[in-house]
Amino acid sequence: MRIIAGTAGRRNFRVPKLGGAAVRPTTDRTREAMFSMLTHIIPGSKVLDLFAGSGALGLESLSRGAESCVFVDENRECVNTVKLNLASLRLQGGKVVQSDVIKMLSKVSLTQYDVIFADPPYWKNVGDRDFVKEMFESENFSSILTDDGMLVIEADERAEIECGEKWQLLDRRKYGSCAVFYFQKKGEV
Repeated sequence: MRIIAGTAGRRNFRVPKLGGAAVRPTTDRTREAMFSMLTHIIPGSKVLDLFAGSGALGLESLSRGAESCVFVDENRECVNTVKLNLASLRLQGGKVVQSDVIKMLSKVSLTQYDVIFADPPYWKNVGDRDFVKEMFESENFSSILTDDGMLVIEADERAEIECGEKWQLLDRRKYGSCAVFYFQKKGEV
């Protein structure tokens, strides 16, 4: 995997292996399309990368001029990989937090972010944890996004996301087997 553009453009980064299988990072093609939609908001922004995995989305943000990025992942291997990627790409402004994302959202301070990326594990079967639903049900979730900020969620192409009353779906794009959803808080369009 590689960074698409910015100060670390064209440089490779590591992807963690969990139990012999690699994490599913956002593909170059999908990242390029996502960031073309966010060109106006990334420079100088504060970014939150939830379910960070390799850190691809946050790393791309920092490379493209984001002021800072907090990477959150529960898995120690992912956390260590993001730290290595930040160091090897020489990107400044990154902070890595090892935590269950949903628990972290319930304890969030008054920090607000301009862009929140969420790329949770896709639920596949009835009974599997639906992280997107849990995020939207978290009381603090909407308060951590700035009024004109953007929430970007990557999910399975078949996913239907119910975002509740506080959010407005601006766009949904399909890239291969995934879909990318762009949300803002209601009343802020």
